[in-house]
Amino acid sequence: MSAATKWFAGLGRRIEDSSATAALLLMALLPVLELALRTFFGVGIPGSVGYVQNLTLWVGFLGAVVASRQGRHLALTVEGVRLLPERPRRVVWGVCGAISAAVSAALFWAGLQLVVAEFDAPTRIGGWLPVWVVQAVLPGAFALITVRFIVRAGLLPERMAAVLGVAAVAAIGLLVETPPPIFVWMAVAMLIAAALAGVPIFVALGGLALVLFFGAGVPIAALPVETYRIAASSSIPTIPLFALAGYVLAEGGAGKRLVRLFRALFGWLPGGLAVATILVCAFFSAFTGASGITIVALAGLLLPVLLQSGYPERFSTGLLTATGSIGLLFPPSLAVILYGVIAHIPITDLFVAGIVPGLLMVVSVCLFGIFIGIRAKVPRPSFDLKEAGAALWNAKWEALLPVVTLGALFGGFATLIEAASITVLYALVIEVVVHRDLHLVRDVPAVVLKCVTLIGGVFVILGVAMGLTNYLVDAEVPMRAAAWVRATIDSQIVFLLALNVFLLAVGSLMDMFSAIVVVVPLILPIGVAFGVHPLHLGMIFLINLEVGYLTPPVGMNLFLASYRLEKPLFEVARSAVPFLLILLLVLLLVTYVPALTLTLGR
Repeated sequence: MSAATKWFAGLGRRIEDSSATAALLLMALLPVLELALRTFFGVGIPGSVGYVQNLTLWVGFLGAVVASRQGRHLALTVEGVRLLPERPRRVVWGVCGAISAAVSAALFWAGLQLVVAEFDAPTRIGGWLPVWVVQAVLPGAFALITVRFIVRAGLLPERMAAVLGVAAVAAIGLLVETPPPIFVWMAVAMLIAAALAGVPIFVALGGLALVLFFGAGVPIAALPVETYRIAASSSIPTIPLFALAGYVLAEGGAGKRLVRLFRALFGWLPGGLAVATILVCAFFSAFTGASGITIVALAGLLLPVLLQSGYPERFSTGLLTATGSIGLLFPPSLAVILYGVIAHIPITDLFVAGIVPGLLMVVSVCLFGIFIGIRAKVPRPSFDLKEAGAALWNAKWEALLPVVTLGALFGGFATLIEAASITVLYALVIEVVVHRDLHLVRDVPAVVLKCVTLIGGVFVILGVAMGLTNYLVDAEVPMRAAAWVRATIDSQIVFLLALNVFLLAVGSLMDMFSAIVVVVPLILPIGVAFGVHPLHLGMIFLINLEVGYLTPPVGMNLFLASYRLEKPLFEVARSAVPFLLILLLVLLLVTYVPALTLTLGR
């Protein structure tokens, strides 16, 4: 590579990174500024909500571009492919590269059609900004992703295969108006096989949506329409904002301060350090969602502490693996927010309904930790009031974070987006100004970029999954499935058991966010047919997906713990089994005792 080429490549990376970082920081700033102006001066920023919602699209898809450059798109395991001999492995990866490039090129074309259609009759944001300018990030992002798939395909033969994949999909789009059903089914089978071989999840879901739309004679521009609709909806901006707050806390020193605090408060109990570990992980995972940030940020810190205190290694590994998403039901959980958006349920009602089930999961795992602490005869330090006071004083600002967020939200002082923005600003002040764990110039942009990369990997999945869901709804698949289940199963008890089995399988094979977007519209009418309250169904769904993170073959927590703790995957999976069984018991209890969810939820 010549010096000029390297310079231009570096310039491109800097433009991508700075644009994505600036978009997310602007998202975080606008709601706080709007709230301050409204509170103190009685005025606001005209169209600020629309700006924030549309910035979400830019954050998501600029992040997707960065994720493609870094090879960070979410995918299923490819271990089976890696075990193949070199020549078959290269063939499989060549085919996967061709499919990835072809699907992303088709998504580029679909996005371009949307922009052209909007250009002819532009809607304006804030009375002046044409919406097609915002939507232009869709074809732009997919064009860059297509190029990256070709470049990253491997050696020259694999790159040529990727180029041929793009050419093939272009020829099919130009020459074929309505494909025969056999073509559709063959394409669906190929995409499923490619997903199992390791293509990014968004490629598999987006490819399925494109093929099904194409086979039904529906313009493929319907897919980016749904992508834009979900990204620019009223509650979705909270996901990148709360994720950013979690990243700031995780990258700063909040983890160490909270570990010290919970250890000082609970370390004197039997199994006290295990209890402290569970509580600090619940705190972090509530803010960071089920993305695995908690495991990456805290597992390396906590494992040596647990081992030095006398806890068995297998128990310690399983504990850190299982608690990586233990706070999933507590506010401001990203999964709960997304479920509320897709299921059209008030998000605050979902948070209230999740209090008892969430506490049941935390308490159950804590009791197991106490049992192990007693059985292993882990030494217990005496309670030190002076240390507890010092730890509380040191971590006082982090301890107040839930009060600030929930007070703003449930106290009626701020909207959900504004509460998320306040949380980001508060976390930045704690880590940059108060404790100075992060430098505003040296560290914060890198932290924001990490968050943007995660959001990009998630949002590109959400966008294409929403298009696939729209097709399924238009094809009346949920209603037909409800009718079939109603005709096959006549007992609510049996239905709930079958639902749990199905959702556990979904949770072990799909990431939580795409599962919510794709599966929730399928099960909602079935739940209604069997008289399951929507809040109760939501808790069953979310707990199943949390448990699915511990379920082979593709439980995400297992892979993240294996990577972070540098342990074999089988060893990590085996260590998580006791916790998996405990959470399954809680799941059954929540499933068959609706009052645990509905007493507060109603």
